[in-house]
Amino acid sequence: MLDIRDADRIRTITLDRPDALNAFNEALYDATTEALMAAADDPSVAVVVITGNGRAFSAGTDVVEMAQRNSGTVESGVHGFPGMVDQLVAFPKPLICAVNGLALGIGATMLALSDLVFMSSEARVRCPFTDLAVAPEAASSFTFPMLLGRHNATWALMSSEWLSADDCKEMGLAWRVCPPDELLDETHRHARVLASKSISSLVECKRAIVDALQEPIAAARSRENAAFQRLLGRPANIEALTALAERRPPDFVAIDLAEA
Repeated sequence: MLDIRDADRIRTITLDRPDALNAFNEALYDATTEALMAAADDPSVAVVVITGNGRAFSAGTDVVEMAQRNSGTVESGVHGFPGMVDQLVAFPKPLICAVNGLALGIGATMLALSDLVFMSSEARVRCPFTDLAVAPEAASSFTFPMLLGRHNATWALMSSEWLSADDCKEMGLAWRVCPPDELLDETHRHARVLASKSISSLVECKRAIVDALQEPIAAARSRENAAFQRLLGRPANIEALTALAERRPPDFVAIDLAEA
């Protein structure tokens, strides 16, 4: 589920559910949360890199479990989605994402909670919230406008359209775009620069950069969670998940008219 390797004071955490496009089920949320907690506490780790195995970085939350959650048949994990986002927000050391392929949902929104993002030129990013008839997540309603600007954030969060790696770099979601076979080498080359520094200095530098963001991130998450609860399990969300299972576009027109 996770492949974890250390070298040069860099811990590389590889999401390893390639058959599921590294989608986060409850078990992977828990494993990733615990891996971040362990890296935060390990004095031999200066920098963490997160990447994915296979053709995806992460396809987001496992939609099979999402559908089961609507029917009350999924048991929540120890940490789950909220716990992993908590750790991404609070992680004290430099956190780098190396986006090797598809990044959807939390696979996309977690990028805005990292410190540096490297992307394969073949990577694509999508925030499918409106296609699933749900709301933004992981404070992306704050972090995306902050990083991308309001217009770009509006398109990214509301359109459910794919963004190319070049789109992401131009908008401000990615810092570097690399050829696929150079992604990890380039990411680790920059990670080694940071990892050569004093960990206490890295931690204090990061704290100085991100502490002012903690309150608006918390407020955004609260608003998003409330919106998500209002939408999850409603007719439009059920239609979206049904359409996904049936491999067809969702039809929200009749539902919107019925709810008007």
